[in-house]
Order: sequence, then structure tokens, then C-alpha cells
Amino acid sequence: MATACFITERAAATLDLYNGVMSSDFVFIPKAEVIAREAGARLREFYATGVTTEYKGAADLVTVADRTVEKLVLERLSAAFPEHGIYGEEGTRERLDGEYRWYVDPLDGTTNFAHSVPHFCVSLGLEQRPAGLAEGEDGALVAGVIYDPMRDEMYVTERGKGAWLNGKRIHASETKRLEESLIATGFPSQKRHKSPNIHFYHEFTLRSHGVRRLGSAALDLAYVAAGRYEAFWEFNLNPWDTAAGILLVEEAGGKVTDFSGQKVKLDSKEVLATNGKIQAELVGLFEEMFAGRDFGTIVNPKDYVRGMS
Repeated sequence: MATACFITERAAATLDLYNGVMSSDFVFIPKAEVIAREAGARLREFYATGVTTEYKGAADLVTVADRTVEKLVLERLSAAFPEHGIYGEEGTRERLDGEYRWYVDPLDGTTNFAHSVPHFCVSLGLEQRPAGLAEGEDGALVAGVIYDPMRDEMYVTERGKGAWLNGKRIHASETKRLEESLIATGFPSQKRHKSPNIHFYHEFTLRSHGVRRLGSAALDLAYVAAGRYEAFWEFNLNPWDTAAGILLVEEAGGKVTDFSGQKVKLDSKEVLATNGKIQAELVGLFEEMFAGRDFGTIVNPKDYVRGMS
């Protein structure tokens, strides 16, 4: 009961702040934010007590927290938006023929969570799908919530209404050059040996202030929106990883595309989010690397030791 009261009071205080600075109220966020806070509170409880880890793949973890919190979110979203569909990471597929569809990641950053690293979040992204839209086509992203329960950071957005962090409007960075940028990436939990991303990681590290790999794509996107990172890229993400974050970055003034600079899809094999200022530079580097330009080889340990002798 105490937790529920805290959630209600905290959400109400935040919404009062939104209402004080916005010309019109959010449509979906008031209810979605409360749901995300409740889900985050459950994650904090699991985090404090510890959970048993299972494997969905060779290195793809899942915990009872993922499944329990997805069930909670399903119940709360169904009550708040009974006609909306829900597409969850842990298998939820409800009312997918409706006009609206929530993409739900109940715990983005499961590997961090399982190792007691306090960097993970709840991500809820809402897509509007007009009648007649084919299943393989994207509708319009209209709302997003990303909640970091360990830092109590609530990122929210609705189309045309900006991007917000704990009631304050956020904007993408104004940095104009990659060499002055801090950027982020991620690596696939499955088939990591088949991903070429280590080569991009190497080259972009040499051309920037650094590359971070913190293990939550949704929070990486939120950090681009908040101006903490200038860019984020990753291969083979899923709609529940990106739906909320894509809209958040766009509403913060950033840009989200594939690696060639073309329109990104929810099931895209490539996601590149930037502040917009370094977009062309990064797209150009991707083009040159995919074309096979030789930027130099990565020193292997054997050669390093030989060179030191």
C-alpha cells in the first residue's frame, strides 16, 4: 500500500508540472506513466531480493521479474486502454488487430539486472495503426514512456508535444562533430560472433570522446534525447526495444534512421539515433566501412607483445 501511495503521489506531482508548462494535456501519458512507475517499483523489489536467471538462448537471459512485470503491465494497460493491442517481449500478443498497439519491454537490461547492475528500465511505446495497414508495415509512433526505477527518471513523450524527463523538457545535444561526441552502442545477446559491430565500435571509439556500452537500448535512446549522448547505434533490435525511444529522440529534436540514413522501421536490422548534428558524419562512416575501406587493423595481443619486446 505504501508503494502504491508513493507511485500515485509521485506521478500526480509530475503531471501537475507538465500541466503547468504545456499548452495541452497528454492523452496517453497520464495513465501510462502510472503503469510504468508501478512496474518499476516491482522491479526494485525483485532487484533487492534477487531472482533466478533462465536462458532463452545461449546468452539471452530472462528472469521471473521479466515475466511477472510483463503480466502486471498487460493487466494495467488492458484496464486503462481496453481497446489497445499489446505486443510484449516475453510473449504477450493481445488485440493486435486494433488501431493502437503498445510495445512493451518490462525489463530492458535483463543481463544488468541479473548481475545486480542498477541500469535497466521499463519501456512502453504506442503505435497508431490505421485500418487496412498490412502487418509488415509501420503505423505512426504516438507516445512513449521509459522509466529508470533505480534513478527514478521518467522519460515521456507524445507526438507533437516534446520530450520530457521528470517534468522538464529535454533536447538533443548541440554538438556538431563526432570528435567531440560521446556515443553508445550495444551488442546482440545471441550470435554475437556473427555481428560486425566490434569493427564499428573500434573505429567510432577512435573518432569520438568514447563509446559506451551500458546494456539497455531503451535508456541509450533516452540518453540521446536528453543530450547525454550524441548518438546511439545497434544491430538487430526489436520493436519493444525501440518504439518509445525512437519517438522520444525525434521529439527532442534528434533523428533516427537506419545506417544509410533512410527511414527506420520498428523491426529494422539497423538503428542509428543521433542529435541530428552528427548524422551525416556517422552515415558517411557507415557507408565507407560497409564498402570495405581499410581504416587500419586492430592490434592483436600477440603482435602487441612482440612490439613490446
